[in-house]
Amino acid sequence: MKQKLCVIGEALIDFIPQRKGCDLKDVEGFSRVAGGAPANVAGAVAKLGVPAMVLTQLGKDAFGDHIIESLKESGIDTSHILQTSAYDTSLSFVSLREDGNRDFKFYRRTAADLQYGPENIHEHLLDDCGLVHFCSVSLVDSPMKQAHRALLELALKKGVLISFDPNLRFSLWDDAEALKQTVHEFLPYADILKLSDEELEFITGKNGIEEALPFLFSHRCKCVVYTQGKDGATLYRRNDHISAKGHQVQVVDTTGAGDSFIGAFLYCLLTEESDDLEAIPLERMKHHLEFANLYAAHTTTMAGALAAMADQEQLREFHHALYDDDDDSSLYL
Repeated sequence: MKQKLCVIGEALIDFIPQRKGCDLKDVEGFSRVAGGAPANVAGAVAKLGVPAMVLTQLGKDAFGDHIIESLKESGIDTSHILQTSAYDTSLSFVSLREDGNRDFKFYRRTAADLQYGPENIHEHLLDDCGLVHFCSVSLVDSPMKQAHRALLELALKKGVLISFDPNLRFSLWDDAEALKQTVHEFLPYADILKLSDEELEFITGKNGIEEALPFLFSHRCKCVVYTQGKDGATLYRRNDHISAKGHQVQVVDTTGAGDSFIGAFLYCLLTEESDDLEAIPLERMKHHLEFANLYAAHTTTMAGALAAMADQEQLREFHHALYDDDDDSSLYL
């Protein structure tokens, strides 16, 4: 497979609370970190050693400058990121419960990323890419939604695999039904679909993953990755499936955990010689799930999003500390 990931969507500033276990209105101090789901996925892939680039637009402001610096520090190609003085960099304020889970308040009414239009999608963008990844946060009615469509159509034309993580954020939508319809509108593009247990019923109308599979495979999808947090993940193809256990860790912050999982999984696919998802041996896919589970577990032990993404050495050290051994056999390095 070609050795590059392209992501499209929001890159923003997450303001992480300095105190856990309280409502957002009661948080008195925050730490600024660069984030945004597509950017986090690109960060995981780049940190692990495969090139990744981000397509988005930021404000020409201090927050936008910080995001670009942070992306570059993670090894991400920022050469296609635009900045504008007419709009602002998106912000997200987060409150953390004692278990590390989160609530969000987004400031995106003047978001620069939503003004990134299809005119910025050029034929050459995907020449050296093996995968395109996107989420639903930037699929609200905007120029950015049309930019997604233009990029995905280009990926189909060039035979580039497409990965979709709906990554639902209900607070960004005035109407939950509009969110569901938009996700359904973009599902037909996906070769790879990452879905969490918390999203399943809303998107599919089914309580169990097995019941939902006929709907999820009704288009071009070849691979459904179903995540269940600490309980692990299962990969489904049309004719087989495989599961991998999660890891018990002391959770600090779940921000970016799902992004780190799919980023690590896509990294593994980008290292495969073939881009035929149905031809990769099932045991290899289990290997990739195990790697992604370990990577996401590490992310939850760190504060923040993009900065929490591990490189190979950090992941190896985490694995050794977690299991008190020097066995790398379960890692894909």
